[in-house]
Amino acid sequence: MMGPGNFAHILLAAALFVSLLIFPACDMSEVCRNPQTASQSAQHMNSYTIADSTGDWGYPSPYAHYSRGPGYTRMQFIFETLVWKNATSFVPQLSKEWKYNADDNSYIFILQENVKWHDGAEFTADDVVFTYNYTREHPYPWVDGSIVKSAEALDKYTIKLYLSKPYAPFFQDVAGSQPIFPKHIWEKVTDAVKFTSPEAVIGTGPYMLADYNKELGTYLYKANDSYYLGKPIVKEIKFVKIGEQMMPAALREGLVNSSSVPAEVVSDFEAAGFTVISDSPSWNGKLTINHKKEPLSYKDFRQALAYAIDRDALVQIVFRGNAVAGNPGMVPPTSVWYNPDARQYKYDLEKAKQLIAGLGYTLENGYFVKDGQILKLSLIAAADYKDLGQFIVLQLDKAGIKIDFQTLEGKTVDSRVGAWEFDLSLYGHGGLYEPSLLQRWILGEGFNSARFNSNDQLTQLLTAQLSEMDAQKRKSMILQMQEIYAEDLPALTLYYPKSYWAHDGNIPLYYTMDGISIGVPIPLNRMAFVNE
Repeated sequence: MMGPGNFAHILLAAALFVSLLIFPACDMSEVCRNPQTASQSAQHMNSYTIADSTGDWGYPSPYAHYSRGPGYTRMQFIFETLVWKNATSFVPQLSKEWKYNADDNSYIFILQENVKWHDGAEFTADDVVFTYNYTREHPYPWVDGSIVKSAEALDKYTIKLYLSKPYAPFFQDVAGSQPIFPKHIWEKVTDAVKFTSPEAVIGTGPYMLADYNKELGTYLYKANDSYYLGKPIVKEIKFVKIGEQMMPAALREGLVNSSSVPAEVVSDFEAAGFTVISDSPSWNGKLTINHKKEPLSYKDFRQALAYAIDRDALVQIVFRGNAVAGNPGMVPPTSVWYNPDARQYKYDLEKAKQLIAGLGYTLENGYFVKDGQILKLSLIAAADYKDLGQFIVLQLDKAGIKIDFQTLEGKTVDSRVGAWEFDLSLYGHGGLYEPSLLQRWILGEGFNSARFNSNDQLTQLLTAQLSEMDAQKRKSMILQMQEIYAEDLPALTLYYPKSYWAHDGNIPLYYTMDGISIGVPIPLNRMAFVNE
């Protein structure tokens, strides 16, 4: 078995010479050459390699990983939560039983009794209480620390969490997302973000960090053979950085066991015996609108933009059919929370022009004019959105709106949008499984939020639905919210991309119900790598 000492050197060779296909994910045995036989040999694997085009997602400790899905995914192999999710439901993890008490708005969790930290120390209720107390002092960006008002150890293996308010998505957003870390290590830590020593990655999970290289963007995990829920299937998990264009070749040749793949090669991989899986849309691409400046501050003008952009054509032309047209209510049409009655703005160029003319503009030589000035807006986006941006330019040009389109470095776009120094921009985000995140994407202060609080009814619904414990009443609120949001249109969802993941069948990968943690749509749930 390859040791961590020479791991970085081998991965560097892979990064430099991947086009020569010299870094096999296995020994090029029959399993590597013929994925159809993989399931018969999964228990005999020494190593499993996963390709990633970005590479580095931060040190995989609770506070040092990047606050994006791939960063959390790296961390979840090491650290665990009170409850977890598989493909269909919530399942026990560090707790084996739980109960909600409506009288005092609390949860009681009965903990597993045979859990050890990676350093051999015993896991107890004190670690859980410590974690929730610590995160109030040192906020963990993935979880709202104010939801748990206090934590109490009832005995060595029983804890009680008192909530600050009724919170409907508690399991999704808190109990199933907050990593629990050891009191005997973290009670000495005052700067959680800068704590990146080896002790910072001592968890209870099925894998332990053996090597991390920020420059190469590589990770090596070793199996925790004493894992309390069963022995891990493979001895090592590797993440290696490989460009998107090289991923399909790396997978075909056995360099890696799994990776995301573009839609156009899916049928080829299926024909070759690979397993290809796809998830329901949970990520959306948006047109961000600066609704604080004229004419974008007018609802009629924002609605004109929606009528002027043919989202069905966008899916066919820009994405070659490998996407779903966006819902102006934001929630994907495949979701159980989707409201089909929300206004849809079917492509209607004449309707768009009528709305603009109603704001005092006149059409002259193909463009709208007001007070002697041509209606001209800026559109900014990262380079990844170049094709989409060009499509939007042509669509709005037909509607009489002149667009100045620029592609900029991603962080520059984020900065300008955050400072309201833009007219229109293109960006995207996930988290569209559970409606708890709708408040973040509409009312939140981040650059990837619409930051729209002008409609009191919308604000009230977004806030109240979080505390509504009656499922049907909560759903009614979400349906109503979509209708209001689609009417006001502070931002316009353009599309939901279809994503695919291919693997050789050695590990039974799956997409987690409503995404890993708060909604990460990556099929690398740690429990897929464990013999349960």
